Amino acid sequence: MMRETDETAAGRDAEAIRAAAGSLPATWMAERGDSRPKSPWDRFGWLMAVIWLVFLAYPVIALLGSTAPEGWIIVGWAAMAAFVTLYVLGFMRGMSSGGGLGRPPAPGQWLFFAGLIACAVISIPAEGGSALSFLPFIMSFASYGLNRIAHWVTFAGAVTVTVLWILLMPGGLSYVSVLAIIGLLGVVNTVSTWLIIRSADADRLGLELATSEGREAVARDVHDLIGHSLTVVKLKAQLARRLIDTEPERAKAELAAIESLTAEAIAGVRATVAGARAASLTEQLSASADALRSAGVTPVVDGDPGALSPAQGLTASWILREATTNILRHAEASTVTVSVRPGMLAVQDDGRGAGDQEGNGVRGMRERAAAAGARFELVRPVTGGTRVEVTW
Repeated sequence: MMRETDETAAGRDAEAIRAAAGSLPATWMAERGDSRPKSPWDRFGWLMAVIWLVFLAYPVIALLGSTAPEGWIIVGWAAMAAFVTLYVLGFMRGMSSGGGLGRPPAPGQWLFFAGLIACAVISIPAEGGSALSFLPFIMSFASYGLNRIAHWVTFAGAVTVTVLWILLMPGGLSYVSVLAIIGLLGVVNTVSTWLIIRSADADRLGLELATSEGREAVARDVHDLIGHSLTVVKLKAQLARRLIDTEPERAKAELAAIESLTAEAIAGVRATVAGARAASLTEQLSASADALRSAGVTPVVDGDPGALSPAQGLTASWILREATTNILRHAEASTVTVSVRPGMLAVQDDGRGAGDQEGNGVRGMRERAAAAGARFELVRPVTGGTRVEVTW
């Protein structure tokens, strides 16, 4: 029965090593559900859509002064209301679900897009050329909520429609300003979406590099630990085999030493794997809070883990874990406050304060921060305690 238990434990340890060495990206992807954590743009970008609705004042004015039949005016007002509803809801759905801007559009976004175009078209009889004012909104929806192909096609289509209206319709020259706005907005949308996509790609690359460094660290630690232990175990096993017939008591001692060495190696592997798998700042915040509470320390979390990019969050989780360990070992604190801001993580306790000499934990945090291109500070506030802060 004992042999079966040991083999099961060994199997779990082997699986843990494989997971730590090769599946950090998969773990990170799974915890996000889609492809990345929600950034401030993902959650609040739709507010920009609401702000820009002020420019629908032009078609509103056109409807108020329209000389079209009453039925078309009613249709125009209904189309206006439907357009605003579809535009805002479409942006909210797209941003909250993480679609667009280099990622596949959220489900149903194409239907919203088609609805916007339909609302603009059916408002033409009541509004005339003022219906061209809907085009900038349709362009922005395609740029930020769909994909790059939709961005370019919609940009080209809006320019074409406006030029044809100016050239073919009576009084079309009065809408030259609309063409200028459409051209300027197309350039702005092209540049801004390109920058947003580049920024997201840079975050992904940074996370991949950080994860790669984590894999190398795991491989190095496991190699050093297992390599040394197995070498010693091999030598002792050979010695025990030679002694088992002539000096059985000494052979038993060597076998006991082998058992002790393997237990130490397993514990070391488990510790290495546990350190490597805490890749999520959200998970580490929860784990640190639980550990502090169990020690009678009150944790306070101020801010949102999503304020940091994925690569920053990976480094921040390592530093938070080490800071929590130091607090539990040395601080004798009653309260610990973890603050998360864009580009910043701070951990402050009200304990007895850090000593004059830096230990291995502080040096490790400083090295982690430096490797991630961040600045690490260990501050002793005048109010007491210790503040660990890392900023990018």
